[in-house]
Amino acid sequence: MDSPGTSTGDPRFLGLMGTAITDHGAQMVKDLLQLGIAISSEGELAPVLERIVTQARRFTGAEAATLFLREGAHLRFAVVQNEMKSRRLGDYEMQQRLEVERLPLDVPSLAGYVANSGAVVNIPEAYEIPSDAPYTFNWRVDLATGYRTHSVLAVPLRDAAQRNLGVLQLINAIGGDGQAVPFHPRLEDVARAFAAYAAIAVRSARLEELSFKDPLTDVYNRRYFKLRLDEEMKRHIRFAQPMALVLVDVDKFKEINDKYGHGAGDTVLRETAQILMSHSRSFETVTRYGGDEFAVLLANTPKAGAATYATRMRAVIERYEFSHARVTISLGVAALPDDAKDPESLFAAADRGLY
Repeated sequence: MDSPGTSTGDPRFLGLMGTAITDHGAQMVKDLLQLGIAISSEGELAPVLERIVTQARRFTGAEAATLFLREGAHLRFAVVQNEMKSRRLGDYEMQQRLEVERLPLDVPSLAGYVANSGAVVNIPEAYEIPSDAPYTFNWRVDLATGYRTHSVLAVPLRDAAQRNLGVLQLINAIGGDGQAVPFHPRLEDVARAFAAYAAIAVRSARLEELSFKDPLTDVYNRRYFKLRLDEEMKRHIRFAQPMALVLVDVDKFKEINDKYGHGAGDTVLRETAQILMSHSRSFETVTRYGGDEFAVLLANTPKAGAATYATRMRAVIERYEFSHARVTISLGVAALPDDAKDPESLFAAADRGLY
């Protein structure tokens, strides 16, 4: 973390882009530029956020860190870096716990306060927070994991519109003697710099996701379907993996619109999409292909598996109590290499099966 004779409060350590950029500051500028490149070129958000948190710890001397993302009325654990906790619980166990964990924004907490207010919080000692402070420290986490939190520096992930997308929380600045010390106030700007890059990464990922989503049903759109179909086709050619396509058509959809109105039709499409999503696995890509037609791409799935999936979906839809009318669906199934040799003929084969 620190070089010999340099503490986290030394101005040489803190030079970011100020008047006298030192070796530390120059390296940080270089790393920030690399992060900018990663944000624009990396296909996945998670690795970029992991990298940002790693670099933030490096330049602030933090022993551990957590990056939260705001989702509705909660904060979600997106990145947790704490080697001591990992050794005690194991990486898998810690990840499993955090995947289901949500931090309610209406419950007083350090991260919740920062997410709601947009303020920076720099706590020298977590267990000595004044009783009249607008936030509290959850000591139960320390108790459960055997970790000891001392200093905390929490900064918001703010986008260009000044919306708080999450929180970067750095834990336990380590001094030259290896003991936890408070975060120097000048390190707040360093933390803000990395939080800003995290906000850019999150915003970019969400904008890209929106461009691939159907605004009515919130499932993927035809544009994304074509990209995934091309990716799976290349995988099929290279590794000879099977691939299947299931087309889903809502029966008598025009009659539903005519009888109950277009608002009811929209509700049926939304409910159908959510049923398909909730009963599909992560490698089964559900898309609204157009109108009342959905396309489900099943990676590494033979035709028999796709037929089973289609039968199950038809039964689930028939049992579901829709808001306005009973709904049934028709399905067409096709697979590579059974029914086609390329994406166009695969879609045509599934379309024939549909009708």
